[in-house]
Amino acid sequence: METTGVTSAGLTELAPEESYALLATVPVGRVVFTDRALPAIQPVNFALDGPDVVFRTAAGSKLAVAVSRAVVAFEADSFDAEARSGWSVVLVGRTYEVTDPAERGRLLALPLETFVPGERDRVVKVVPRIVTGRRIVR
Repeated sequence: METTGVTSAGLTELAPEESYALLATVPVGRVVFTDRALPAIQPVNFALDGPDVVFRTAAGSKLAVAVSRAVVAFEADSFDAEARSGWSVVLVGRTYEVTDPAERGRLLALPLETFVPGERDRVVKVVPRIVTGRRIVR
């Protein structure tokens, strides 16, 4: 396990490599975006494409409109309440809708099944600039 140090709050800071390894273990994360000048959070099923996060959304949805070339945060985590341990990873970057047919086809081959019924025909990528991860270990 590669770490980068311990914070003043007693959390272990994770290296980007470990943060991405943990992200790959969970199917759902949260996109934090701006909706009508206010912060909003939407859970999404996602997949990793190298360092990028990929998710699907419906055309005309609040999330599709809000994340069009926006700066967003993406967060995923896992916690064990009984053991009082867990981790959280946050990526901050810009989004864009994938419209190139070849890239779109490649990304749709990733495990991007959504839990919510209905058509989700927009493919969105979050290209991160900042990666932070923290682990709670007791």
